[in-house]
This record gives sequence, structure tokens and C-alpha cells, in this order.
Amino acid sequence: MSDKSDSDKRLFRDAVRGTRRIKDGKVHHEPQRPEASARFARADAIEVLEQSLLGEGGGDAAADDGMVYRRSGVRDKTFRKLKRGQLSIQDELDLHGLTSAEAYDALKDFMRFCVAHRLQCVRIIHGKGYRSGHRGPVLKRQVGIWLRRFDEVLAFCPARPADGGDGAVYLLLKKTSR
Repeated sequence: MSDKSDSDKRLFRDAVRGTRRIKDGKVHHEPQRPEASARFARADAIEVLEQSLLGEGGGDAAADDGMVYRRSGVRDKTFRKLKRGQLSIQDELDLHGLTSAEAYDALKDFMRFCVAHRLQCVRIIHGKGYRSGHRGPVLKRQVGIWLRRFDEVLAFCPARPADGGDGAVYLLLKKTSR
């Protein structure tokens, strides 16, 4: 048995010949840093500037392609909860594949339904506009304009990524009494 262990020791020493012991016994790895990219730098800078100017307590905020809106009187805490997706979504409307005219009619009907059923927080899925080509996201832009016209709309903002990201909005509606 000693022959085998002597043989193993010799093989090990041959394998590690020319190496040296690490002084502190710890292996240090330099993390690989991602390559710098300015792809979104300008858009990010504009967004940060808009957020800093508007702040949490601003009145009607228009940022993020017009998909952030807040009437005066909406409490900071409520708006933060809406943006974080912490309010219970009571219903949703999916506008994928509709023309602009069809989407507007569907939105009007949905708003009537929400008011009639006293819904306070809903999600509207407008899509990201990948099939819109060079025109960009048509429905997304239109939904932002249309929602501002409804008196019942207190606020809206892009949904969390798990709920559709910038292809959907959370919508906060007025409490209505019967």
C-alpha cells in the first residue's frame, strides 16, 4: 500500500512542478465586466431627467412615451403602489390585433363596464407594437391619448414586466358611488 501512495505522491509532484503556492491561500477572481454599450444611454438619461423634474408628487406627468399619467390629487403612496403592481387587478382588456378604431370602441365599452361594476384598478394590454413597422407602436400611443380623455381615469403607468411591461398599463379609476 505504501508503494501506491508513494507513486501517487510522485505523480502529484510531477503534475504541480513549476507552480508556486498562493501566499494567502485564497483564490481571487476578477469579475468579468460587460462591454460598455451606449445603446440606451440617451433614452435612459432623458428618463432620469424627466423623473427628477416631475418627482413623485407631480401633477399630470407625461413620461415614458406618454404612458405615465397622474391627475393631481392622487396620493404618492397610491401612485407608488400602482407603479409597483401592488394594487389588485380587477379586470383586463386585451387590444392585441385590433385596428385603431376597433381598439377605441373596445376601450370605451370597457370603461363603461369598469364604471358600472365600480372597478378601481385594471390592466389594459395594448402590445409593444412590434408589427407596426417604422410607425412605431400605434395602439400604445393611442391608448395613452385616449385614457387621458376619460374623467374616470385617475392615473396609469406601464405594467411590471411580469404583467406585460411596456406592452400594458395599470389603470387607476375613480371610486364611484351608486
